[in-house]
Amino acid sequence: MPITDAHVHLYPPEVDRDPAAWAAARGERHWALLCTRRRRDGRPVQSLPTLAELMQAMEDGGVERALLLGWYWEKADTCGWQNRFYAQCVREHPDRLAACATFHPAAGAAAVLAELRRARDEGLIGLGELSPHSQGYAIDDPAFRTALAFAAECRWPVNLHVTDPDSRPFPGRIETPLSDFARLAAECPNVVFVLAHWGGLLPLRDATIAARDNVFYDTAASPLLYDDGIWARFRAVVSDDRVLFGSDYPLNLYPRVSVAAEMRRLGDEARRGGATARVLHENAAALFFGHLQRPR
Repeated sequence: MPITDAHVHLYPPEVDRDPAAWAAARGERHWALLCTRRRRDGRPVQSLPTLAELMQAMEDGGVERALLLGWYWEKADTCGWQNRFYAQCVREHPDRLAACATFHPAAGAAAVLAELRRARDEGLIGLGELSPHSQGYAIDDPAFRTALAFAAECRWPVNLHVTDPDSRPFPGRIETPLSDFARLAAECPNVVFVLAHWGGLLPLRDATIAARDNVFYDTAASPLLYDDGIWARFRAVVSDDRVLFGSDYPLNLYPRVSVAAEMRRLGDEARRGGATARVLHENAAALFFGHLQRPR
């Protein structure tokens, strides 16, 4: 059964050479805190693969297609820089990759709209991974709402970072009140939202949001957050039609058994948990790869 991974991150080569120095020069301290830190045994929390290494990880993991998600950067120019990089990645692998655009509302509504139009013209097909709480703006920020209106017009899904309020503390952890996501889903019914990381288990806490058909959930970072029973527990409440397989590659999801990030183990866990073809492939393929007429 093929897999479409709906939650993957990738960075240009200049980041990989010296990520801490790059982040300091760019003013991206929160990214550095999350993505360059090491575990107690000295191993990195995540790797920084090249595009070629991502494609090999996909081959090794049985992943047919992957969605590149941007980051919730602190600087608007970093957002545009990543969007240009993603456009190039998609041009190089149009049958295997799709990508979402990112932005920062601090640039202002006009600049945000111009950036998103450019991203659309370059072939990007969604927004995310966004995190208003991490980037320091409210969910009713005018530029953010302008971006959501653009997404609705383009029929772009919008991926949002969600932190489970009961999750363990870690460096860089940001609270993301679940009520904000319920409010966005209600106030923007024409926007398709994908709430990352099982949506912080929002639909297990709120029956109203569980019934909304404009909200999907991805499984990014699942083994670091929940035991493998989460697949059955979540799908008992939320239809398979609204769950997307996502790995959060290049985050190392199994640090006790693996020295590097890879995709295969999460696919195996998902199948053991009863994940259907809709979860593993069909939902994400329809949302993000509908422009492709047939599998490769």
